[in-house]
Amino acid sequence: MDSDENKKVLFVIGMDHDPEQFLRQVTHIHSENILLLQIYGPEISQSFSDLMRDIIIAVYQENAEEIFVVGTADDRKKPVDAQDLLNKIFENEGLQENIQTVEYLFKNCTPEFPGVTLSEWLEGSKTSTEGIRKSVEIIRHHPLMPSYVRVQGLLMNKENGQLSEIGVC
Repeated sequence: MDSDENKKVLFVIGMDHDPEQFLRQVTHIHSENILLLQIYGPEISQSFSDLMRDIIIAVYQENAEEIFVVGTADDRKKPVDAQDLLNKIFENEGLQENIQTVEYLFKNCTPEFPGVTLSEWLEGSKTSTEGIRKSVEIIRHHPLMPSYVRVQGLLMNKENGQLSEIGVC
């Protein structure tokens, strides 16, 4: 990570990262120039989600010039059991009808999810690397993202704290 220590940098990190430990890894950047957005995953599944809005706001209001999407390098992403999750949703009274509506929307009305089912959306990417690559692509190609903002994916080795860049075209 060869970032200018004076520019603002946004890190999108997963919930499994300890923010204080992570900040120690990026000591070449002044702490006042670091913005942290901690999410479950980290994976952006929609181009116009609240998460993407937060990233765009960080760029324009906080003047972030660089974005790093950081995941864990073990590539053994904790899988989401979509069926188990759906069963829990069905246990909530009154939500059964909502599932049919959501499935209809996924099939017919949401351009962000072409060909994706509710289960596939809940499961997300199969590996951390795949999720980070997808997220970097969504950020880079977002129509509201300025071209000067540099977006990269990183994998953190939880055992030694080493960060390595993920190649994204």
